[in-house]
Amino acid sequence: MKHFLRMLIQVCLYFYCKFLWRCLKFVMRKLTGRCELQRICYNTKPGASRTMKIETSLRDSKSKLLQTSVSVHPDAIEKTIEDIMELKKINPDINPQLGISLQACLLQIVGYRNLIADVEKLRREPYDSDNPQHEEMLLKLWKFLKPNTPLESRISKQWCEIGFQGDDPKTDFRGMGLLGLYNLQYFAERDAAAAQQVLSDSLHPKCSKFSKAEWEKKRMDKAIGYSFAIVGINITDLAYNLLVSGALKTHFYNIAPEAPTLSHFQQTFCYLMHEFHKFWIEEDPMDIMEFNRVREKFRKRIIKQLQNPDMALCPHFAASEGLINM
Repeated sequence: MKHFLRMLIQVCLYFYCKFLWRCLKFVMRKLTGRCELQRICYNTKPGASRTMKIETSLRDSKSKLLQTSVSVHPDAIEKTIEDIMELKKINPDINPQLGISLQACLLQIVGYRNLIADVEKLRREPYDSDNPQHEEMLLKLWKFLKPNTPLESRISKQWCEIGFQGDDPKTDFRGMGLLGLYNLQYFAERDAAAAQQVLSDSLHPKCSKFSKAEWEKKRMDKAIGYSFAIVGINITDLAYNLLVSGALKTHFYNIAPEAPTLSHFQQTFCYLMHEFHKFWIEEDPMDIMEFNRVREKFRKRIIKQLQNPDMALCPHFAASEGLINM
């Protein structure tokens, strides 16, 4: 009975707050002469702050048109905005910037949803050793990470040198499918020097870029390494969950002036690999069994950063400076 009453109270509070909010919106429109979408676009700077408020407003609207606008096809965004302007009785000739601002926001919102679908498709596709494209990507990964060391054979213990668990890497891609391989290859190819350095440090942590004084100050005399490729797949899992949960919206809405793409996701993976590597050495774990503890602490740190609406995880990839204040 107590449980039922608690649920009843929660339901009543929900509908009461919803009613109160709609009343407040009505009053604000009468006072300002602007709808909620106008107030957000005119009073909030471009980027995550504006786009997330627009997304919430559209999703929570009682209008079916506004609710479905966050999931339209990218080609239908322009027509959707025209319909929204007509529904809200907003003259586009008098308010030209509103349409431009809404278009920028919808491109990001719809793009984020499509990015999740693209990433999910790669994650669900298993590595197939009979697929020439998959095999070529794997061999390229070796070539980018070990340019001066030829791979003796496809099935080889050499794979352990870049952090795989056995003599055939295909078994390590089961959890993240092709997504893990795509990310590792992107890191090794697009940021080759950094990837090779991180690989070297993971094998010989005491030979990293930390100076001797820093090692002594941080008491890193017992620092241990980790399996580069396996950790890369694990960080792929972290990036994937941040994406699906919506935590990465802050980051992508700040760095992508339009729709975030797979390249944005892979750049984020590169950043996470860099940061996790530094974090691992700073944490100075006693052994590899502490990996889950360090990873969880790192995850919480990233999530905390992403709670800042102005946050861009990798500013060297940021396009937020190119955003027009619309």
